Amino acid sequence: MTARACHSAGCGPRAALMALIAATAAALLSGPAAADPHPDASRVLSIGGSVTEIVYALGQQDRLVARDTTSNYPAEAQALPDIGYMRQLSAEGVLSVKPDLILAEDGAGPPETIALLKQAGIPFETIPPGTGPGGLADKITAVAEALGVPDTATAPVAALQADLDRLADISADPAQKKRVLFVLFATGGRITASGTGTEADAIIRMAGAENAVQGFEGYKPLTDEAITSAAPDIILTMRRGGAGAEIDAKAEDLLALPAISTTPAARNGAVISMDGLYLLGFGPRTGKAALDLHDAIYGTS
Repeated sequence: MTARACHSAGCGPRAALMALIAATAAALLSGPAAADPHPDASRVLSIGGSVTEIVYALGQQDRLVARDTTSNYPAEAQALPDIGYMRQLSAEGVLSVKPDLILAEDGAGPPETIALLKQAGIPFETIPPGTGPGGLADKITAVAEALGVPDTATAPVAALQADLDRLADISADPAQKKRVLFVLFATGGRITASGTGTEADAIIRMAGAENAVQGFEGYKPLTDEAITSAAPDIILTMRRGGAGAEIDAKAEDLLALPAISTTPAARNGAVISMDGLYLLGFGPRTGKAALDLHDAIYGTS
């Protein structure tokens, strides 16, 4: 039964979760829209932390000549020239490393820079986002196809499948799903949190928990009343790991905020903080990140 069919049939929380995980695993078998292969590209620029991780997972790192600021894993990637933050690229900075292929996460920009790079005749492949069912495998496969080495995707996709299988095994319905509030910003006592349709929402659901905020999509500031009403059991944050990891708040500081101090999370001192790229990057390690988040929420299995 699909997640949609399960919802229509009125399945319980456990059945719905298992349907979601099963749909993700099944969709691993479907392929993404094929990228143009570039097997002869020897000066590859990787833009986006997950794309860079995938290049390393495919064993193709020797072809990399540069990366963007968000590409801070694995540690060896940090030795590569840094051409700037993926959403604030300059054509001059990119062209200075003389790439013969650019692999970029969806959302790289600004648009005028991307247009200039394409006009310069540099092959530019946008890798599809990977937060939906099968999207992670699609992402890995798309990078392998673009590099002209499709067979190298087999091992990382199999490892991802194993993580998803493990997640399905341990995600048997807990007595009550934990409600998790992902805090992106905590500035001046004001909380900006994740609603639905975000990477944070996706990883929370993958880990077998419930996003405490459901009334909007994306990220937005919440009133104190909205946070009290959300009643999160756990506060989730990300640690700094490069540009785009906007929060590094201490647990005690978060729990002391008036809005959060009234929640079950504050009463139990429940704050989970994980590396931003690991938690929200949706790259080859995301299955493991979801397993780690599940264990942090519910206790090790």
